[in-house]
Parts: sequence; C-alpha cells; structure tokens
Amino acid sequence: MIEKHLDIVTADGAMNTFVVHPVGMQPSPVILFYMDAPGKREELHDMARRFADAGFYVVLPNLYYRRTRDYWLKDRTPEAMAVMFEHMNALTIPMSVRDTEAMLHFVDLQPEADGTRIGAVGYCMSGPFVMAAAAAFPDRFKSIASIHGANMATEQPDSPHLLAPKVKCESYFACAEIDKWAPKKDIDTLEAALVAAGTPHRIEWYPGAEHGFVFPQRKGIYDEPSAERHWERLFELFGRTLR
Repeated sequence: MIEKHLDIVTADGAMNTFVVHPVGMQPSPVILFYMDAPGKREELHDMARRFADAGFYVVLPNLYYRRTRDYWLKDRTPEAMAVMFEHMNALTIPMSVRDTEAMLHFVDLQPEADGTRIGAVGYCMSGPFVMAAAAAFPDRFKSIASIHGANMATEQPDSPHLLAPKVKCESYFACAEIDKWAPKKDIDTLEAALVAAGTPHRIEWYPGAEHGFVFPQRKGIYDEPSAERHWERLFELFGRTLR
C-alpha cells in the first residue's frame, strides 16, 4: 500500500488528510471516509488501510481542520469530552458538503483513483454527512454507508431524513440497538423517508451493540462480532457497487 499525509484545498482552508491506496490495482475505486467525533487518529488510519488492502483508494480527512489540525480525543474525561463536543457542534452539513466537493475535485486529479466509482462511509457524527454528500452530488456516488450514524432525523431543514428524495445511490445503515444518539424512533423516521422516496437502502440493527461498537480501542464498547459484521456488509456493498 501507499500512504500519504497531504492537504486538500477547500473553500474554507487546507484540510489535512490521510490517503491510502493499493499498488498495482490502478485506478482504484474510491471510498471517502468521514471520521467520527473523536477525530482523525491512528485507529481510523488502520481502518482506512483495511479498505485499501481490499483494493480501494481511501480519503480520510480531518473534518475539524477549520479549528485544529491535530485534535483527537485521548481521554474520555468530562473535560476532554466537552472539547470534543465543541469541535463536533461547530461542524454543519453545509460545511461537510463543501468538504465533499473538495475531495471529489481531489480524486478527479489522482491517476491512482477512479473518480467514476465513488462510495462513502460515515461513522457516528458523519452519518448525516454521507447522506448530504449523496444528496448534493447524486451523479458522483454509487453507494454510501452510515455506521451508527447520529442525528439522522432532526427538526432542522437539512435533516438527513429530509434529504432522502435527493439520494439516488444505494445506502446502508448499521444501527446499534443501544444508542442514545440514534434512537429507534429517529431510525424509523429515516426509514419511512427512504421508503417514501423510493431510495434503495438497507437498515440493519445490531442486537446488543452500543454506539461506537466498531472501534477496537473503545474499551467496554467494542463488539468484535458486530464490528466484523459491519466490515462484511461494507465490503459487500462497495465491492458490488464500485467494481
């Protein structure tokens, strides 16, 4: 694999980004990897490498670049969590759309990347961002996945569930049974909107799993069987829609 740390120029500044892709399988289909609230860190780099090892060109940006280039949550103390929520709450869906536009422009210029075959995955806070990406650029995305995505149905005019009619690609939603950030009533609202829009989708519940179950370093939360199931689902989705 080839790894790079580089800046992607956006409308709001330089977005520091981790890029990893295979050697000898070019141009490769693209996965835009949207981070969770604790920030871009080595744990996510390892996950990106797993995608690259399966043959994908992966772009993992630091979505907090407008505020900081090197933040990640190191300790889950109340004080540290408060800082994380400050960063998270400073992000908006329109910001994420601008960042997506910059990533699309970036991959279009990379000879190792096939910009005609693009998927996206978002974890936790980024579930809404992948929905927004597919809604804003319906001709660019072949599939998207939201993994224990938070705030998928809100009262805001740009709530993810309201974007469903604009999403034309296939979507997958992995939902933890125990998740205060994505209660069943919100997912039911999302599902009703997807059905009404006729958007191809799959919503899957992970029994007994908690929010954050996919992350190996999330002590007490990581659930290996559920995490591995999520990998199986992603490789099936992206393998089928991007190959």
